[in-house]
Formats: sequence, structure tokens, C-alpha cells
Amino acid sequence: MKELLFSVTASDCNWEVMRGTGPGGQKRNKTESKVRCIHRASGAIGESDETRSQHDNKRKAFRKMAESDKFKAWHKLEVSKRTGKLIDLEDNVNRAMNEKNLKVEGRVDGLWVPVEEAIFIED
Repeated sequence: MKELLFSVTASDCNWEVMRGTGPGGQKRNKTESKVRCIHRASGAIGESDETRSQHDNKRKAFRKMAESDKFKAWHKLEVSKRTGKLIDLEDNVNRAMNEKNLKVEGRVDGLWVPVEEAIFIED
């Protein structure tokens, strides 16, 4: 069974409205229908000026913000904090950098070969 840990709403964001750009004539140049959504906690940004409706663009900007990589990374971190399963990033990096997980190669006569086979000449 899934449990709702938290929700993100429009009140968690800063909103900016501005004039749209591009084709559309005089009406588009006068109305403030372009919308930018900035999620305060993550800094993720979503923008939309696809329609002439500010309300439609607001929904689209919120969706773009929620689908951004920056928001998804913040979301994963927030879920791990709230569930008590913290991610130790430094430990993950050290584990990934273990010798058995790395393949080190060097160039010999224009070909890449494993370091064990390469002969290095020191200057």
C-alpha cells in the first residue's frame, strides 16, 4: 500500500507572468500570458507560453517544473529524508571508484590497451 509522504502544490512555488514572444500579433505582444513556475525548495523552473491563456500556461509550466531533472533529484532526496533511508553519496562514490569497478587503459602505438599491458616510459 502506498503512503502519501508529502505533496507539492502551486503555493510551494513562485510565479512570474510576462508577455509572450514569437508569432501571434498585437494581442500576444500586449497580454501577459507567459508563465514561469519556480519551485522554492528545489530551484526547479518550468516555463510555458504555448497558449494565449495564462491559466493553461500556468498548468503547463507547473507540469514542466515537476518533470524537470532538478525537481526529480530534489524529490528523491526528500523522500529518502522522510522515510529515514538516507543516501550516503560519498559512500556510493567510494564504492564506485573501487579498483575492481574501474577499467584503466593507456595508449600504445595508437591502440587502447589495459594498463597492465601498457609499458610506461617515465621522462
